[in-house]
Amino acid sequence: MSDFVSDFWGIWITAIVVAGFVGLTLLLFTQSKTTVKKGEQVETMGHVWDGDLEEYNHPLPRWWMLMFYITLIFGACYLVLYPGLGKWQGIRGWTSVGQYKEERAQAEAKYQPLYDNYLKQDLKAVAADPKAQEMGKRLFQTYCVQCHGSDARGAKGFPNLTDNDWLWGGDPKTIEATIQNGRHGQMPAWGSALGEEKVKDVANYVMSLSGKKHDAERATRGKETFTTICAACHGPDGKGNQQLGAPNLTDNIWLYGGTEKTIIETITNGRNNQMPAWKDFLGDAKVHLLSAYVWGLSNNAKAQ
Repeated sequence: MSDFVSDFWGIWITAIVVAGFVGLTLLLFTQSKTTVKKGEQVETMGHVWDGDLEEYNHPLPRWWMLMFYITLIFGACYLVLYPGLGKWQGIRGWTSVGQYKEERAQAEAKYQPLYDNYLKQDLKAVAADPKAQEMGKRLFQTYCVQCHGSDARGAKGFPNLTDNDWLWGGDPKTIEATIQNGRHGQMPAWGSALGEEKVKDVANYVMSLSGKKHDAERATRGKETFTTICAACHGPDGKGNQQLGAPNLTDNIWLYGGTEKTIIETITNGRNNQMPAWKDFLGDAKVHLLSAYVWGLSNNAKAQ
């Protein structure tokens, strides 16, 4: 409700809730007035089906009426205590965000000392600890599988974390820095600058670097363009630059796919990758555990 840009909507919702509550109360009250004294004939509602099937105006059972009244009383108490009337926050001041923060603070107070204990240890030592790896695995399954997959083998546009091919470097400290601060990798679009034919030439030269089947004539022409433009990031030998996050083009490991069509698409339109930073959300201790788990995926057989 606090996100409303106008007070009108808060008033409108309050009016609907109150009107509905009052209406239900009046309906229940009027129905409770229908009684039949002993010996009196129950009136019909004037509806007849199949010639002799009539609808009688029997009063509601008392136990049923009592349940409705209890429900109304509960609803009134809820609307006083909790949000439900426009911008009214309730006398308890409860919010879902507040409850989340409270529960998270309780969990942090209980488990943070355990996390802090591992923070004091070398990352490789943490990776060799089975209990720490199990904790890191749970963190990974909570925060990382959406992009890197439950098996950490990645997907199109998301790196495989189980091999030894790293865009920014795979040593423990670099992995930890990646998780803490995030990464932003950008491949500029060259389609308009090079034109369709030169893009195809470069694509075939790139394919030749990893031994893929290619057009040799186009690859020969593409080498000059690659040396002039692409080598600035990927290096003259195409082996990439981890300082820039520029991938190695000679190992036949592809982030978006290694077909001619996909490589042409990458060169033409560019790529823009964003790895979010987790330091503020997870804290140093959890990042340390998570980094040890990720490093262990490709370096520690016990962690797999």
